[in-house]
Order: sequence, then C-alpha cells, then structure tokens
Amino acid sequence: MSQATSSTARSTVPSQEGFDVVTGAFSYSGAAIAKELQAAGRIVRTLTGHPGRAQGEHAIDVRPLDFDDPVGLVESLRGATVLYNTYWVRFPHGRVDHEAAVANSRTLFYAALHAGVQRIVHISITHPSITSPYPYFRGKAEVERILAEVGISYGVLRPAILFGGDGVLLNNIAWLLRRLPVFAVGGRGDYRIRPIHVEDLARLSVAVGTQRTTMVTDAVGPERPTFLELVRLVRDTVGSHARIVHLPHRVMPVLSRALGLVLRDVLLTGEEYRAMAGGLADTQGDATGAIALSQWLAEHADSLGRRYANEIDRHFR
Repeated sequence: MSQATSSTARSTVPSQEGFDVVTGAFSYSGAAIAKELQAAGRIVRTLTGHPGRAQGEHAIDVRPLDFDDPVGLVESLRGATVLYNTYWVRFPHGRVDHEAAVANSRTLFYAALHAGVQRIVHISITHPSITSPYPYFRGKAEVERILAEVGISYGVLRPAILFGGDGVLLNNIAWLLRRLPVFAVGGRGDYRIRPIHVEDLARLSVAVGTQRTTMVTDAVGPERPTFLELVRLVRDTVGSHARIVHLPHRVMPVLSRALGLVLRDVLLTGEEYRAMAGGLADTQGDATGAIALSQWLAEHADSLGRRYANEIDRHFR
C-alpha cells in the first residue's frame, strides 16, 4: 500500500533553477518523464546508453550513462537539481543481469551524491523484497536500500505494469490476439494486475521531485482487472475472435519461451509470469493515477497490436 515517511536525509526543497537529469529519456518511462518536465518549463539532461536516438526536437542535453566512468557521471550530474532514475534491466542479457544492475545503480546514486544533486526520484516496482525468490524483485529492494543509505532526499515510486504510449505488454497481447486462433492464460487467470498509464507515472514523478520528504508510494491506476478480464477486454477491443484457453501454470513459461524463439524476443520470462500469478502485480491501495485502462483501450482500439513491439530490438540490437 502507499506510504510516505519523513526524511532524515537532506531535506532541502529542490530549487527551480538549474536543470534536471533523467536516465533513459529516449526510452519508455524516461521519455514520458522528460516530456512532463519540459512541459513544466524545466531544462532536461539525459544520461543514456542510446545517444543515437537523440533528435533535434527533443531539446535535451545528452550525456553517456557509462557506469565504468563514475567520474564522468559525477560531472554529468553536477549542477542538477533532481535525478529521475528509470534505469533497470527487465531480464538478463549478455553480461548485464540484475546483480550488475544493482551495482550500477549504486554507482549512479553515489555519483549523484558527489555531484550535489538535491533529490532523487527512483522508479522501482510493487512488492520489492530482499527475501524475494525472484532476482528482479530482490534486486529492486536492494536498490531501494542503497538509495536510503546514500543520504540524499528521495522519493520512490512503485508501479506494477505500465501502459500507454509505445508500451510493449498490451500491444503484444493485442498483436497475438489479432493473429492467433487461441490465446493461452495460465491457471484460472484470476490473479489481478494494477496498471498505471505512463503519463500518470510521469506526472507523479515530477510532483514527487518537488517534494521535501522522503516518500515511498505505489504508482497504480484506478482499475484492478484480473489477467483473464484484461485478455478478454483486449480481445473485444480489437475485434479478435481468438479462443481463450486455460493451461497449467507450469506450461506458461515454456510456451512463452517457444513463442519468443520464433519472434526473436522475450515475451514473458518465467519469473515475470510467476510473480504476476502470485499477486505481485497488484496492490489494494488508493489509485495514484487517473487514466483508466479500459478508457485507454477503447481510444486506441484501431491501432493497438497492429505491429509487434520487439523488446530485444529496442534495447539491445
């Protein structure tokens, strides 16, 4: 559930001078946060591993997100008011896994400390836990603990599932429903999810960036459909006639892996599926986002799922 606690770290209210830094301002949630900051009149700098995605209309100062160069990170962060951190890895790829992502996050946070950054807004995940059996959730908890130890005023936002913009999950569910005669759901599909629109997350992030106190808040939308309800809603929205079939939980990671091999992508990892089926993509607290999933689906029925969104292509190829 949502919570907020008073800060014992640096509690200076971020000034309105200077600039803000967003990690990954040419990616998904980072791009939404950067856009929201610019709409508020803020100057934005990004630390990115994809500098080639910069375009003139972005009007964003681009610096490398190079964890092997902590001195360079300090210089890139020097003078910044708020660091909005969206950096993480969804699944291990090449030499980067969740353990490496934790170490990289530590490097980034301490670079921010040495650079004199006044506040950090960090995007985490619902239900992080040091004792989680899932490296993703365990790593997220470790990063939150590091952030608490750094000594900078901070706010943590914990979304479960994002939608809107060029998001992958709902688009690819729709893509499969448009093309396959059957769609598999694990078990009864009665596990709930609590999605938030990426623009709501961006607005919440910018608001938290202006706050004084340390706070930890679930970033969740107003609707809590079961996964089966979500699939049915997407199917009806895009006019699919696919039959929904129920398969044992143990089959779903194998099926997802097989589809991923065909598509040269990672559709859904076994960890992601088991975490979702175990209720980790759901919360029962008050909504902190306003845009309803059902409303957004209805408004994007014609375009949703027309093209497949390849996660590997976006981040690694």
